[in-house]
Amino acid sequence: VQLQASGGGLVQAGGSLRLSCTASGNILLINDMGWYRQAPGEQRELVATITRDSTTHYEASAKGRFTISADIAKRTVSLQMNSLKPEDSAVYYCNANIFTIGRSLSRPDNYWGQGTQVTVSS
Repeated sequence: VQLQASGGGLVQAGGSLRLSCTASGNILLINDMGWYRQAPGEQRELVATITRDSTTHYEASAKGRFTISADIAKRTVSLQMNSLKPEDSAVYYCNANIFTIGRSLSRPDNYWGQGTQVTVSS
């Protein structure tokens, strides 16, 4: 299974970016997908997640500014980021918990995408 992320870039404070991530491979069922970020010198942190029944969860600073959405049938998750701040600058990683063909059905496997850089200038 592979997760391919896209959509990062450079934007001024107050601007918007949209990240997308598509899963491919021997996928039986996607349980949930999400976005994490890691700034230099910091630990990777959760930004937002969405389950296959569309339940969402947001990190506190993302609430009201970011919106996560998914098309599970198309194996795609997106993160619309509005009102961006310099402190949102980080490498953003796509993450997914996926039941994979040929592997255990008792719990999904966890996968990470390659990361996409988001830089917000002040």
